[in-house]
Amino acid sequence: MLLTALAALGCASAPALADDSMRCGNRLVSTGDPKDKVRALCGEPQDVSFAGVIRGPAYYDGGPYDYSWIGPTWVDLPVEVWTYNFGSSKLLRRLRFVGDELKEIRTDGYGY
Repeated sequence: MLLTALAALGCASAPALADDSMRCGNRLVSTGDPKDKVRALCGEPQDVSFAGVIRGPAYYDGGPYDYSWIGPTWVDLPVEVWTYNFGSSKLLRRLRFVGDELKEIRTDGYGY
């Protein structure tokens, strides 16, 4: 009984962890998805905030036989945080995009 109580206490005090996927109705978005897919599956977010710019590597996909590199090796990538509110009975979801790619999905308190 003591072990069960300690386990419950440990779960109650755990911080909200990042998830790798989020359900929008019966559709699923995951980290790595582009912005347009998330917007198409989940609709417009309730809030979009600009969180800054980070430097990231530039990739060039010239096909399977092109080994040349064109362009800079580092580019500035905008960081945006989208907030989805699914109602007062569900948790808020904050999606962090770096460039066009969904990098992180976090849960927050209950919606409004």
